[in-house]
Amino acid sequence: MIIKNPKPSYRRWLKKGAIIIFAVEGVCFAGSYFLWYKTNTQRDFRKHLRDNYPAVLEVYYKTGELIDSKSNIREIDQVYWDHEKF
Repeated sequence: MIIKNPKPSYRRWLKKGAIIIFAVEGVCFAGSYFLWYKTNTQRDFRKHLRDNYPAVLEVYYKTGELIDSKSNIREIDQVYWDHEKF
């Protein structure tokens, strides 16, 4: 007769923990992509970030300038918002 040895309980916890970590990473990635997409496509959202979270908008602009040195979205937004005041 074959004797079955039960698997240690820590393996079950490790497996569940790994699944939870991967799920949380997936949700965080999807959320960050959604925020990046919204920031990248909506000037009004960038204005909201400028008024309420200027450090976040600065990181967005710096990242864009790092990836593409010809990026002038900061200047375009500033001209638009300055012109909007009048």
